[in-house]
Amino acid sequence: MARIFNESMKQYLSLVKFSHTIFALPFALLGFFLATIRYGTGISWKLFGLVVLCMVFARSAAMAFNRYLDRDIDGKNPRTAVREIPAGVISARSALFFVLVNSGLFVLTTWFINPLCFYLSPVALLVVLGYSYTKRFTAFCHFVLGLGLALAPLGAYLAAGGGFDLLPVLYSVAVLLWVAGFDIIYALQDVDFDKSMQLNSVPVAVGKKKALVVSSVMHVLCGTVILAAAWLLNGQFPEFGWLNWLAAGLFVALLVYQHTLVKADDLSKVNLAFFTTNGVASLLFGGLMILDIYV
Repeated sequence: MARIFNESMKQYLSLVKFSHTIFALPFALLGFFLATIRYGTGISWKLFGLVVLCMVFARSAAMAFNRYLDRDIDGKNPRTAVREIPAGVISARSALFFVLVNSGLFVLTTWFINPLCFYLSPVALLVVLGYSYTKRFTAFCHFVLGLGLALAPLGAYLAAGGGFDLLPVLYSVAVLLWVAGFDIIYALQDVDFDKSMQLNSVPVAVGKKKALVVSSVMHVLCGTVILAAAWLLNGQFPEFGWLNWLAAGLFVALLVYQHTLVKADDLSKVNLAFFTTNGVASLLFGGLMILDIYV
């Protein structure tokens, strides 16, 4: 029984690419800790746990719904045919049930946080679940994905008792631009397939070379926002020191680095640029910023 449970758990964790939670989670935690020092509320570890659970439930619902909705498309794409639903490892009905359970747990968890988060939870679900439809009608799908992850720092800030302050909004904008930029790079792999299926993306709309330019512009804007947030942070909280600037500098450097890995005619390092580089960038940035708060 335990073995069956473990295998099933591994399958569902793979379905939602649980390891990719690392992209937005550090920004969510940063939003949470910033609110605790901005409003002097102190750290409630119970509230901290609820914020993490919200992040996990919302992202699991979003990823599983994407896999459910795209199951027929994924089955026709050689790159994605091995995913759990088209491969028959997890049934479509089970995946949809998983979506409903995680969506319900997300809303329920926000109820234990505060009324504002509870009232806004359906809006958040609408964004993160709605993304899955967007590539069927717009090349701006990458930006909707970015918006979904951009809710993390602002949502965590609100959960910790904060309001709609400029600083968490800047970090949310940075996440939106960052995610949109690297998702455009990821979409380069499926240009021909997406065209054949009449699916939309920036690479489909403008071609691979111009798509890389668009991605670069997004990441230049992201780096600018990150540096602006670092400057604002030092202005609002003089106790922040060199770790704040180190975090911002490393994040920007890794943005630049990932664009040296991918060329329009050489996509062999897309996974290195997409998964490894961005995962390291998020961990370093979030870790150093949180360390700067308490050291």
